[in-house]
Amino acid sequence: MKSKLCFTLMLCLAATSTYSKENINSKKLATQISTAEPAHLTTRIDWVKFPQFQYDDADLNDRERHAIVRIKADENGKVTHASIQESTGVKKLDQILLKAVYAAKTKPFSKNGNTQSLIGYQTFSFKPDQQQSENNICYVNGLSKNWDRQQKDKSVGFEYVQAPQIEIEQDLLKNQDRSVKVKFEVDKQGKIHDVDLKKLSGVNELDQKVVDAVTNSQVRTQRSARTLWIYKKSTLTDTIQFSFDSCK
Repeated sequence: MKSKLCFTLMLCLAATSTYSKENINSKKLATQISTAEPAHLTTRIDWVKFPQFQYDDADLNDRERHAIVRIKADENGKVTHASIQESTGVKKLDQILLKAVYAAKTKPFSKNGNTQSLIGYQTFSFKPDQQQSENNICYVNGLSKNWDRQQKDKSVGFEYVQAPQIEIEQDLLKNQDRSVKVKFEVDKQGKIHDVDLKKLSGVNELDQKVVDAVTNSQVRTQRSARTLWIYKKSTLTDTIQFSFDSCK
């Protein structure tokens, strides 16, 4: 009887020991999982690809519309969730907006060399065409600082074969001069890629237009009398300037 009781007690102790080890390991694993970086919260979202949407003037019901969208994007910049925080007041327009946001791409937030998911808010505005008839629209051209020096026969760090072409509506500048500084890489054929924003204008839509225009430009990869640069794998920079008073 004593022998059976002793054997049963040993089994109980062994089971308790095994359970304790499993429980400790489980707690350690849970602790490791909980140390993942939380989403970065921001009041300003930087875009790699700004939301592009199309709508009919009739969708606005003859009045200007505004909306605020809450956006969550993963560490690669893919929008994983979007919700209307302040509606345009037109359900169809809200749906068009959300579809465009999901098709867009944000610039991932980076901390200590690691990218994080982010949560932020973006404001959108919609204006009826009749509020900005073609006769009243004023346009401003973006001026490349490097191209301007190149045209004046001054020495430049590199030379454009085709300079960035940007024409915007004056209203986009919101009553002040603005500039965007970019950095980019060039392949052996002079094609530009990996355009990144170094200095923002303060207007997301304008920043995206600059990125698109610079991407569609081309750089001379053979040395000329004006350039101090011979092609090699490197990063170049330029600044695109917009003068509010240069409206035409």
